[in-house]
Amino acid sequence: MPYLVAPPDSQSSKSYQLFSGITSIGRGLDNQVVLMHPSLSRHHAELIIQENGRVILKDLESLNHTYVNDQQIKQCQLNDGDLVRFGTVEMQITWELGAPPPAADKTQPHARPSGSLSIISRFAPENTRIEIQDLLEPALGQSGIGLKLKQQDSQTRVVDKLKILLEVSHQLSSPTELNALLDKILDLLFEIMAVDRGLILLVNPHTQELEQKAIKFASGIPSGLRFYSSTITQFVHKSGEGILTDDAARDQRFHHSRSIVQQAIHAAMCVPLKPRDEVIGVLYTDNLSIRSIYSQEDLEFLTGLANQAAIAIDNARLYNKIQTEAVLRTKLERFFPQNVWKKLSEESKLEIIDTKVTVVFADISHFTELSSRLEPRQVIALLNEYFSAMVEGIVFRFEGTLEQYIGDALLAVWGAPYQHPNDAERAVQAAIAMQKTVNELNQRWTEQWDQSIQIHIGINTGLVAAGNIGSEQLLQYGTIGNTTNISSRICDVAQAGEILISESTLNDLKSQDLPLQKLPLVRVKGISQPIQLYRLLWQQLQTPLQLQEMASNLGVNQKSAEGV
Repeated sequence: MPYLVAPPDSQSSKSYQLFSGITSIGRGLDNQVVLMHPSLSRHHAELIIQENGRVILKDLESLNHTYVNDQQIKQCQLNDGDLVRFGTVEMQITWELGAPPPAADKTQPHARPSGSLSIISRFAPENTRIEIQDLLEPALGQSGIGLKLKQQDSQTRVVDKLKILLEVSHQLSSPTELNALLDKILDLLFEIMAVDRGLILLVNPHTQELEQKAIKFASGIPSGLRFYSSTITQFVHKSGEGILTDDAARDQRFHHSRSIVQQAIHAAMCVPLKPRDEVIGVLYTDNLSIRSIYSQEDLEFLTGLANQAAIAIDNARLYNKIQTEAVLRTKLERFFPQNVWKKLSEESKLEIIDTKVTVVFADISHFTELSSRLEPRQVIALLNEYFSAMVEGIVFRFEGTLEQYIGDALLAVWGAPYQHPNDAERAVQAAIAMQKTVNELNQRWTEQWDQSIQIHIGINTGLVAAGNIGSEQLLQYGTIGNTTNISSRICDVAQAGEILISESTLNDLKSQDLPLQKLPLVRVKGISQPIQLYRLLWQQLQTPLQLQEMASNLGVNQKSAEGV
């Protein structure tokens, strides 16, 4: 039968025999193993002895945690000789009671194996944490005392208040969702002080007005949508100073406020939430029945609590801002080359602009037939590799913008959100690089899956409206206009392995030294007049040197051009 021995290195150790089933450990008298130590929670942990003899230790979300061999655990299996620590209380589990293990030789504190760290003593910061309710007497709040401290000695009260504020700081230190944080602040306030109603108002950064964000009522107190005095909260917001009033209706500072008289506010306190130099809100509390329940000590303590709350609110806002910016950056990285998304992140908005762009619409030929010959996972793997090569390896390298994927097709634009003097050339050379890259991919896919693909590309140039379509939270950069639609129709006309460009794109090319074949006028869906198209004979551009020279003329760096 296993035993818990405490302390493990003492001649006067005490042993606790463990029996089958669950053995609970904590400060509460209803535990099987009661350890009256302040570092333990009331119900700190439990030991479960299973039918096969295994012993499982489970932490019960204790404040100061449970450790096995100095490793914090939630749940783990114990072995004979394991050292267990509940808070700061150390114990050892053993299946045989006998002589305790030899104590460390304290005459040689620096003795250690070669190369190891010399440790004189160890200290875990979490062991300094306390449970707030251990320092409070809830009934005190009902007898004309605001702060519910047990101890009445002034020196002890000072220490206990500091302990409580330190624990408040611990509990509010982890970044969390703002609304949950505000509720937590009010919960702590009601736990520590005699409060009938509590409220947090935060300053709207756009209007600079106070807005109600969190509210809490004591049990039995009627709730309402508006109970506080805006005269009091505005006074604290503007002055940046906390106030205490034992009878708000008779307070000369607020004798013009009808709401205070109507609401029968007796004792009230209101303090600013001020993490730095700027007031970001106010924390308000009042008592409806007892005059003079709050003292200067209560106001000073509430101010200290509000300071901790203000820092936590500021941190939560900063944390949420960082998360939002990380999401925005991820979206920008997906659709724009690096130099573009950096610029966009600096300007923060994507205003709608009218601009001239060259649109490239590339589609995989006979993709439905290809999909029927491959497993779904193979199709996804093929598309991922294809899109990665097309977008990251080509569109972004030629400083284009990915607008969207449409099934197995992609739509990219040059000229939005930023323009180059040679956007048409960049788009055309990107299309050539796409066809060349597909040939390279096919060599590998033929060996891997015995499959190959061809793509057909349509290019068109013209005016569009470009910008963020949707909302600021859901970023979708897009272009709207006939130019984009025509590029899709040109792509439909193109055959497998072809690049077709419109006359508007040809006219926009600064250099027309490309092998082109003029086609008969073509009618496309949605356009009343036939359009003139040109087939780009990209196969005639065979040598890497030709492509490097073209890329160099476009301003694409040499290292990137080598990959074309």
